Amino acid sequence: MKQYDIAIIGAGPAGLAAAAAAYDAGAKNIIIIEREDAPGGILNQCIHAGFGLHTFNEELTGPEYAARFIARVKERDIDMLLSTMVLSIARDKTITAMNRTQGVFTIRPKAIVLCMGCRERSRGALNIPGFRPAGIYSAGTAQKLVNIMGYMPGREVVILGSGDIGLIMARRMTLEGAHVKLVAELMPYSGGLKRNIVQCLDDFGIPLKLSHTVVDIHGRERVEGVTIAEVGADLKPIAGTEEYYPCDTLLLSCGLIPENELSRGMGVGIHPVTGGPMVNESLETDIAGVFSAGNALHVHDLVDYVSEEAAAAGRNAAQFALAGNANEVCTQRICIELSGGIRYAVPSAIAPDRIQSSLTIRMRVGSVMKNKRLNVIINGEKIISRPRPVMAPGEMEQVVIMKDMLDKYAKVESILINTEDM
Repeated sequence: MKQYDIAIIGAGPAGLAAAAAAYDAGAKNIIIIEREDAPGGILNQCIHAGFGLHTFNEELTGPEYAARFIARVKERDIDMLLSTMVLSIARDKTITAMNRTQGVFTIRPKAIVLCMGCRERSRGALNIPGFRPAGIYSAGTAQKLVNIMGYMPGREVVILGSGDIGLIMARRMTLEGAHVKLVAELMPYSGGLKRNIVQCLDDFGIPLKLSHTVVDIHGRERVEGVTIAEVGADLKPIAGTEEYYPCDTLLLSCGLIPENELSRGMGVGIHPVTGGPMVNESLETDIAGVFSAGNALHVHDLVDYVSEEAAAAGRNAAQFALAGNANEVCTQRICIELSGGIRYAVPSAIAPDRIQSSLTIRMRVGSVMKNKRLNVIINGEKIISRPRPVMAPGEMEQVVIMKDMLDKYAKVESILINTEDM
């Protein structure tokens, strides 16, 4: 087997962007391993527009956005193994994979970039009472059935959860002739982008019921209806608020989970909030030479940010691979402290002296906040303070810390990101 500088797991938007950036950074022996029979990842079934506004300054569909990065990879003659399943990754970066032509084989690159994406939360994780009839799908599965396979999951639809995929499928099912009766959301706020609420629900007259959930599913062979109930502040159903909705299909859009079975198997430390690896300023995990990006690291709202983040991971992986043993994991790091309702930040710890020109920190808040300022405080001094009229859990926040902001301190002892009233 050919010796590779970098192996990238996954050929979705993150993996493709990481590969192209790593190649441009000097690492020429790169391989992408993808379990599907075509590159592009989830973008292949996202036929709606709205991609590429930040990256290309134009509105593209998912397949169009993917095609541009696939072209970049092909132009650079980067090796790609399709229909290949990675079985495990050892701590010494030995990858065990299999496909129909090669059987089981191993690769030991100098660096690895984990770009496996994410998966949908299933009904089993939601603990909804009732039988297990046909007609219950995750929103992503329904999207694949309609957009890729040409099947219609149902005609009378209820959607549980207001994640972006669920909102988009509310519109898609309506355009295909289905009657979407409502979108029920457990939380008092939507989990999706504001633009998707407007374009997918408001424009089509589809009601969104916040602080509501499904408490029962009716039907044995096929879904016949669902019972919706309001929930209180403790997120438990309020007796007497039940409403019955006849339907033949229930779509679930109740959150995405970073896909990290391989990461856990090799011993990578997992962040308790994001469900993805804990990474430093280089997007490197606690295993030297193993990097992570995209939805495998933390769930993004825009694919443009996935590509941007993955490109940074690719460049850093190339630097590691080309430096050999000279690039060791730095042990002197500063943990980024959070307060004021911020749930997490990526990266979670940094080494200021290893930041090159700038550092982008992405984060999410835990609830809807209005009229706030988002602050970055170094050694007790406020260096960034941005007004934020509205912050919501469904929309990612980010701050960019420039290298010269850190260089003004002889020693960076603390970094705090918080919110405060305007």
